[in-house]
Amino acid sequence: MADNDFWKREEEDEADQEIETSYKAQKDAILLAIEVSESMLQPPPDSDSKKADKDTPVLAALKCAYHLMEQRIISNPKDMMGILLFGTEKSKFQEDSNGRGGLGYPHCYLYLDLDVPAADEVKALKALVEDGEDEDGALVPSSEPVSMSNLLFCANQVFTTKAANFGSRRLFIVTDNDNPHASDKAARSAAAVRAKDLFDLGISIDLFPITRGDSMFDLGKFYDDIIYRDTTGEANLSEVRTSKSGDGLTLLNSLISNINSKQTPKRALFSNLPFEIAPGLRISVKGYNILHRQTPARTCYVWLDGDKPQIAVGETTRIAEDSARTVEKQEIRKAYKFGGEYVYFTPEEQKSLRDFGSPIIRIIGFKPRKSIPIWASVKKSTFIFPSEEDYVGSTRVFSSLWQKLIKDDKVGLAWCVVRANAQPMLAAVMPSKERSQDDSGTPYLPAGLWLYPLPFADDLREIKPPDEVTQSSDDLKTQMRTIIQQLQLPKAMYNPTKYPNPALQWHYKILQTLALEEEVPETAEDATEPKYKAISKRAGGYLQEWSGTLDAENGHVAETKSLKRESHDDDDGDGGRPAKKSKAAEKPSGSSLTVAQLKTAIESGGIMKMTVAQLRDALAAKGLSTSGKKMELVERIEQWVDENS
Repeated sequence: MADNDFWKREEEDEADQEIETSYKAQKDAILLAIEVSESMLQPPPDSDSKKADKDTPVLAALKCAYHLMEQRIISNPKDMMGILLFGTEKSKFQEDSNGRGGLGYPHCYLYLDLDVPAADEVKALKALVEDGEDEDGALVPSSEPVSMSNLLFCANQVFTTKAANFGSRRLFIVTDNDNPHASDKAARSAAAVRAKDLFDLGISIDLFPITRGDSMFDLGKFYDDIIYRDTTGEANLSEVRTSKSGDGLTLLNSLISNINSKQTPKRALFSNLPFEIAPGLRISVKGYNILHRQTPARTCYVWLDGDKPQIAVGETTRIAEDSARTVEKQEIRKAYKFGGEYVYFTPEEQKSLRDFGSPIIRIIGFKPRKSIPIWASVKKSTFIFPSEEDYVGSTRVFSSLWQKLIKDDKVGLAWCVVRANAQPMLAAVMPSKERSQDDSGTPYLPAGLWLYPLPFADDLREIKPPDEVTQSSDDLKTQMRTIIQQLQLPKAMYNPTKYPNPALQWHYKILQTLALEEEVPETAEDATEPKYKAISKRAGGYLQEWSGTLDAENGHVAETKSLKRESHDDDDGDGGRPAKKSKAAEKPSGSSLTVAQLKTAIESGGIMKMTVAQLRDALAAKGLSTSGKKMELVERIEQWVDENS
């Protein structure tokens, strides 16, 4: 591998593999507990609005579970999901060896056992939510209240038997009752003990409360003793979001949004990394990749040429180009091309060359925030958050630094080595404001500190402006300013979570229809498609006016240039100075260069002065590949000249 970017590419590949491995290693198990009660089965009040709720809270929760299963059967094929109904007249637990349903937990109905979602289970749930086919009477509410301790113990048994070794196990509770044991102190205490047992086993409980009208859901009455929320607010996602029935926005969309915000566990990009604020002052932090491009995940290959589709098992074999023999792993050597020759490195030498010290984030100074230009953003930022595991008191020191940076409108400059053998970088430690503040700019991102990678000199390129630039008139600028004001989003906020990747969603939709044996839809849902009617309504007249002004000014500029050109030609005549030769005519084409000329250019260093277009012409004339950067093109020509001279 002879490339100046060898070390950088290898480091990025290792980082991507490390992240992907950690994602695959930590499988997720979610048990969705939905309360079935008289109030949860009551439909919302009638409304003339087309966007008003039509579903009962129970039906909305089941539809939400169906949508989640549709997503996870494709995007997270190894994760488990189950549905537990509580407060039901009938009771059903896991089947015993004789195929009979267990009755050990009164008024708890395990509708779908915790397992990897199968196509038949998803179809059965779809029939329940769309056609109302409740043949088993699972949605009949009980006449007596359910014991919350029984519910939590039932969930404990489900997780213990089905997902004992999962890295993430979570219980989602959907209910509208904020005080299930108002007059029974013993039942409240028993439920708190069961919740503590779940917490000790590493099973987290998330609550999704439902309210109606002006009613409030008071967590202090019961659920503050059940839910163990992170007191430090890790990644700022510890709050309990309430879904409201009958407020114009459908309860289903609200539940899906709230559950999606918690369905993916937070996985640290790096954990307990030393953060040196000053000499002798260190705390520990975790790093999170908040913004990451989502791409279609391929878990396996499917062979379709047989009688039925089968999972293909892949094997990789490296073969020598000249002899077609198998190349063993120990025969592979890595090299760096320097001065026309390859310099080989052993794995130990390669490791020592990449050793820049132990992983650390070290602040080396502070600068005003406005001194960081907008064009300095070359890579995505990493969100960091304090960790108390290595240094007690890290949260308080971290909070003080965050508040001070916001108050003084400054950023820290830091030397960062985030992983062992990783490439070091300089980063700006930038604070982000609270999400509750209207001027935060990004209310969908957490408050804290961000590592904002800064570019090195090699990352910047000089952009030469064109020789002749036509400036728009003040009238055009004023009209365009009005158009932009008419098309601004509410509060000038853009939330990327509301605009999923249409190509990715279409990919998942096709896989989903094939897995569930459904009809393939004709078109894909595209939330990024402009709302042409709204644009025309708000700015249609302004756009027509601006277009007319632009055409008028464009015609005037073109006429002026034509008059100047004619005047210049008349002044020159036949006796004027000769016409200027074009640059293309001055420089020889790369395709006309012979082997001797190329060899001379390589020895004298003149090949480095050739443009990319000339290099590609030379390669095309010799029948070689023309893809790649300039250095790759030069190396390809050098290799060809060595073989043919």
